[in-house]
Amino acid sequence: MITVVLVDDQEMVRTGLRMLAEKDGDIEVVGEASDGAAALGLVRQFRPDVVLMDIRMPRMDGITATRQIAGDPASDSVRVVMLTTFDEDDHILSAIRAGAAGFLLKDVTPVELRQAIRVVAAGDSLLSPGVTTTVLQQLGRRLAHQTRPELLDALTAREREVLAEVGRGLSNADVGTRLHISPATARTYVSRLLAKLGARDRAQLVVLAYESGLVAPGRPD
Repeated sequence: MITVVLVDDQEMVRTGLRMLAEKDGDIEVVGEASDGAAALGLVRQFRPDVVLMDIRMPRMDGITATRQIAGDPASDSVRVVMLTTFDEDDHILSAIRAGAAGFLLKDVTPVELRQAIRVVAAGDSLLSPGVTTTVLQQLGRRLAHQTRPELLDALTAREREVLAEVGRGLSNADVGTRLHISPATARTYVSRLLAKLGARDRAQLVVLAYESGLVAPGRPD
């Protein structure tokens, strides 16, 4: 059973998410909170697999709460997915830096919601199709003049190739296809990159790919 905590300041939104998430029987919502401060208490109490976290809330916003969850060694296995809308694009980069494992638009379909929870609970990061392009464009704009090529110094040529593909938003399967390696091998390379670069998850690898200058704004695939 995958355990989930819902965090949103609108009760109607939480109720809807609970109904959709629990429909197939393999996901259980173990707690709900209306702000980030209350969410921290639930995370400490239940140690859920996944937290669905709104960005804008009273008392403590979702980014601040995510940063505290990601920074707590006792919550190392807890994965946070930010619930976002297109008018919150400016918060996406901050949320990745804070430790968010991915993003979902609030108008996500029921099937996409449940699949996203399963993907993140399994240890993968998630950028929903509606958010991926926005994230990459935003990263390109913000980091175009802030490159840190020294981030690549410890990486092999192959690891740089994998990081570039991850930075473009590709899954392990797609990375494998592009580089002619198996998905399992691609996953192994991603694990090495996480360790070498000190990244919490795949979403942060995307940021690092841009920060290093390995992936540039507008660079063709």
